[in-house]
Amino acid sequence: MPTRYEINQLEKEESWRLFRIIGELVEGFDALSQITPAVTVFGSAQARPGDFAYEMAEAIGREIAKADFTLVTGGGPGVMEAACKGAFEAGGKTVGLNIELPQEQQSNRYTTISLHFHYFFVRKVMLVKYATAFVLLPGGFGTLDELFETVTLIQTHKIRPFPMILVGREYWRGLLDWLRNQPVARGYLAATDPNFLIVTDDPAEVMEHITQFYRGQAMDLSVTE
Repeated sequence: MPTRYEINQLEKEESWRLFRIIGELVEGFDALSQITPAVTVFGSAQARPGDFAYEMAEAIGREIAKADFTLVTGGGPGVMEAACKGAFEAGGKTVGLNIELPQEQQSNRYTTISLHFHYFFVRKVMLVKYATAFVLLPGGFGTLDELFETVTLIQTHKIRPFPMILVGREYWRGLLDWLRNQPVARGYLAATDPNFLIVTDDPAEVMEHITQFYRGQAMDLSVTE
């Protein structure tokens, strides 16, 4: 009778991977549990000084720090660096949640708390878990992934209806038109679902939306479940 192994090699590797996942979650929870209130900023790692997205991110980071919110970003270059730079130079607290990539994304030098993750999904948990608002600047697949995952969590009541602010009217116009003309028109989204997304080109208005939301809701800034 052939020997029956309880754990084959593949299963063993998968089981050990769980410990690394748990370790990353625990490290993130320990490091970030006291950072609230916080605002997470998403956007392209490819933005450069002088670009619309870079300059807007820096100005928004400054406004976030002035309002005594902690800034949370993916910790890399581009929009992430710009937002951290603005907040850091204004005396704010900045969190960088970096990811291990084949092309090795470097941490920017403007973070006061810096963590590194191997798993994208663990990193995304941390980007959302402690945030009390989300700001999205122009970006690519990663930014769109973060946009749709976060708005889905709001739509399905997994997190509170925190402000989701899209910066760059011209950049986001086509996407918003598509949402209304396709998913909404076909009944895949409710007509009110796109209203989760606020659009502006004004850094000061970003913080106005966030602070007005909390005044209107009369709710605390504690973390979500």
